[in-house]
Amino acid sequence: ALPMYGLPGAVAPLGFFDPIGFSKDKDLNTVKRLREAEVLHGRVSMMAAVGYLIGESTPTIEYGMDIHHTIANNQLTEVSGAVLFPLFLAINFAE
Repeated sequence: ALPMYGLPGAVAPLGFFDPIGFSKDKDLNTVKRLREAEVLHGRVSMMAAVGYLIGESTPTIEYGMDIHHTIANNQLTEVSGAVLFPLFLAINFAE
């Protein structure tokens, strides 16, 4: 695949990197939308990492303001399914 429409992003030593061919035979608007989605997903993942760290180290009233109440990996199982299902639906709808 060639660099798409002169958009920035091709850097040495890889040059234009699209191993799966997402941008092959796409018009300019589609390529811009794909790039925007990639940046958005990167930002969401960075915020998720920050949220994980905050959840790991922030005291809560429920646990008596104890910082070491539980590890963040176990907190998802403490939320009821009645809350998680609408949350996942909202995330998928927004996506």
